[in-house]
Amino acid sequence: MSSGPTPDGLVLADKVQRDIEQFYWLEQVAPVAAFLRIGDGDEREAVRIRDASDGAVEIEVRTPALTERPDLDTVCQYIEGVSHFVYVADRARRGLPATQLELELQAEVDKYVLLALVEPRFDANAARAVHARLYEDVRFSHPEGTEAGDRYRLANDLAARMVRRLEIFYAEKGRIAALRDALRRFYRMGQAEKIQFARAA
Repeated sequence: MSSGPTPDGLVLADKVQRDIEQFYWLEQVAPVAAFLRIGDGDEREAVRIRDASDGAVEIEVRTPALTERPDLDTVCQYIEGVSHFVYVADRARRGLPATQLELELQAEVDKYVLLALVEPRFDANAARAVHARLYEDVRFSHPEGTEAGDRYRLANDLAARMVRRLEIFYAEKGRIAALRDALRRFYRMGQAEKIQFARAA
């Protein structure tokens, strides 16, 4: 049986939401805490979305239980769930669609943003280590050849290529403000633009 979020889970989810909204200069959406639920057992992050009969969008964000010292995988699941929530809420507010691939691709980028770019001072070595952990040393829960498995692999590959290209073009030349601006532009693109931009790497 699932339960409500723990205080630590609420704190982490709230921080992730604030960091995403502040980084991308977004209008604040509803607090994710009201939509957060702890999954059962080993259940991983999931976001359930449906259109209500009155035209509203109903969202439930399920996250794993948060331990005292969460590992990177758990933190990334919180980032992914909150990223999906903010993206869907922001797109709905602006009357724009959001596909599953868009959600996964943006979440893959948001992990990098929150783990490597939200600090005032950019550390290139730390960012490269984050890139390796997120995009190179990665395992997938869904098998290759399945719809979900292929979507996650495509999102991961596109994010890896795009982020590395932006690191080369901007970060390695000390142009961190330009790197952040490029990521903010990417956030506001639709699926076709995101894929085209990422594949230009």
